[in-house]
Amino acid sequence: MALWRIRATVDDRPGYLSVLTASLALRSINILAVQVHTTEAGAVDDFLVDTPDTMTESDLLAAIARGRGRDAFVSRAEAQGLADQPTRALALAGRLVHDPDSLGEALVALLDAAEVRWRPEPAGLGFGESRMLLTDPAGGSYEVLRAAPAFTPAEFARAQALVEVSAALIRRDTEQTTLLLPDGAELLIRSAAADDFDGVRALHEHASAATITRRYLSGAPSDSRLRRLLEPVGGLTLLALDAEDEIVAMASLLAEGDLGEVAVLVADDWQRKGVGTVLVRRLLAYAERRELSAVVAHTAADNVAMLRTLRRFGAGPGERDGSLVSVTLPAAGKQPVPKETPATSG
Repeated sequence: MALWRIRATVDDRPGYLSVLTASLALRSINILAVQVHTTEAGAVDDFLVDTPDTMTESDLLAAIARGRGRDAFVSRAEAQGLADQPTRALALAGRLVHDPDSLGEALVALLDAAEVRWRPEPAGLGFGESRMLLTDPAGGSYEVLRAAPAFTPAEFARAQALVEVSAALIRRDTEQTTLLLPDGAELLIRSAAADDFDGVRALHEHASAATITRRYLSGAPSDSRLRRLLEPVGGLTLLALDAEDEIVAMASLLAEGDLGEVAVLVADDWQRKGVGTVLVRRLLAYAERRELSAVVAHTAADNVAMLRTLRRFGAGPGERDGSLVSVTLPAAGKQPVPKETPATSG
């Protein structure tokens, strides 16, 4: 068995791909995978094929030409090429999760590039036949080089998607902050992720009924709601973790249009230490970056600690409806700096 990678352009017209595949089949060339890249010059067909051991590069080029393919490129392929492109891209994204500094290596693998050069200065996005420019989310830019085959719009889009994964990981890491409390204890403040579900559920299970009621008003949330809160669409959820990596507080900003809603849950043993104030402050900073026009909070009328925290940020007395109080925080960028908050570093 001999594996080859073939790339050729055919007219983007009905039946032309079948002419090329028929020409390959007549020479006992087995197509294992195929991708089609749409370009202005036509449809670029990318094949991974299995050929008889005696077949040469010249034989393959001749078969492509007889199948009306042009601008042909052929090269020997390795067994790992048997993985389809989506699988490869997902594997590389997973690699970035565990090693965020491996973006350059991931781009080489994704694009079968000859070289990736990092430059400290930013560069515009774009690509040509043998050169692609991408922005490094950590600063600077990447220049991806490949002599052949020519880069396609689909490959550029895949590379940009991988860069976006790297950017999201960098944003997650830079949002981490160490919170030093007045009693000397330290908490790690970071964004929530889907795999925090077990820890967040444990936080709710260990909280008192009164704490749960003040946060949710109608009782503990379902598992499905907790999962949605971990990664709210258009919003942000922050977690506070102690020295044993146990989640001791959770604060969420849910956004719909240009309006936001903030809510906080702090474990009983960690209440009245300023944790809620720090989480709300960071959520309001996020709301300002999102340019939300208003942020509201709904809480129980007897939730004195939460109401005090909100007043520190300029909230008025609010509107009361039975046991529920709804307060609106000042417009973005106008919140006062709350007093007596713990120092933060990170």
